Amino acid sequence: MANETEVLVVGGGATGAGVARDLATRGVDVTLVERGGLSSGTTGRSHGLLHSGARYAEADHVGAEECIEENRIIREIAGACIRDTGGLFVQLAEDDPDYFEAKLDACEEIGIPAEPLDGDEAREKVPDLAPDTERVFEVPDAVIYPSRLSAANAADARDHGATVHPHAPVEDVTVEDGRVTGVHAGGSVDDTIEADYVVNATGAWAESFAAMAGLDVEMQPTRGVMVSVDYGDLDPVLNRCRDPDDGDIVVPHETEAVLGTTSVAVDDPDDYETEHWEVEKSIEECAAMLPPVADAPEIRTWWGVRPLYAPDEASGTRRGISRGFFLLDHATDGVEDMASIVGGKLTTYRQMAEATSDLVCEKIGVDADCVTATQALPGADDPDRLDAYVAEFDGQGPTDEDVVSAQ
Repeated sequence: MANETEVLVVGGGATGAGVARDLATRGVDVTLVERGGLSSGTTGRSHGLLHSGARYAEADHVGAEECIEENRIIREIAGACIRDTGGLFVQLAEDDPDYFEAKLDACEEIGIPAEPLDGDEAREKVPDLAPDTERVFEVPDAVIYPSRLSAANAADARDHGATVHPHAPVEDVTVEDGRVTGVHAGGSVDDTIEADYVVNATGAWAESFAAMAGLDVEMQPTRGVMVSVDYGDLDPVLNRCRDPDDGDIVVPHETEAVLGTTSVAVDDPDDYETEHWEVEKSIEECAAMLPPVADAPEIRTWWGVRPLYAPDEASGTRRGISRGFFLLDHATDGVEDMASIVGGKLTTYRQMAEATSDLVCEKIGVDADCVTATQALPGADDPDRLDAYVAEFDGQGPTDEDVVSAQ
């Protein structure tokens, strides 16, 4: 006898856990399966930035608007899943002043708070900032602890009746007469799950899962390196104010600073080479903003893979691919009961989940509003409780392992 559920969510990163939470709080019977521990894919291997939207302001107004809107929501609902650090966009002497002005003007147009400071004022805030810092502007960036964020979403989904299965890799998908009739999950499930609707929230692996259902979802994943060094004297996030390039962000943790990142196209998000030049380049470029990190002891290094959706991009294209999200209703491809949510950013996970849940509810005939923007996550103000959720769902990732307590 197969397991039965109204909605099966495949993928247990922030977006998948967010979809499960959103649907469960609308009264939908949800099952979530994740092939590893929760957030073991892109979510738990990111640099953990809660974007203000300034990074995209001059090039992608819609994406920047999404970020600042979700930034404000997550600050209200996520508690100790985030650390409110603020951020600086840093113009060094070699950087184009027109780019700085264009980004600052775009922030004002979009409604992203941005306060310019000269170099001396900037060094009062960050004494170790590079001597050739011409000017900066302040934005409401923050740090996300993704292990806690995903686990708290999964816990709220479970508390509203959802079933969450880590270590349950999908092994087979059966499609008959234009519908997914069964998804076989191994590992902790080892059974076939029958659902009225299936959500593909597998991120960089969306193409592989969709192919099991005979669908084509064209992804162009790119890898990026993060290097955590022993440096606890940084308060705000530092962003290099130039066209996006390797090594242009420094993310503060409590006693460490995370330096990143690179962007190199990969064919397979499970099987890719890594290069030491990525580590060296990230350290070198980040040290141009913050010189002490050049000699700071390296503590941890990890790579993550971005879930970029690129149906019209040439192979190998890197930073030009959209960081926006795309909701694909596969009814247009001949499979009536399945959708894929692809692309996006950690900052916009909740918005991606809401859009997906709206579609799913329309498809299965559920009339209920989204409440995730106003209801705090469980344990939001209790780090120990959040870390217990991480342990429950085996959700620890390298991004925040220096902060999240082992249970």
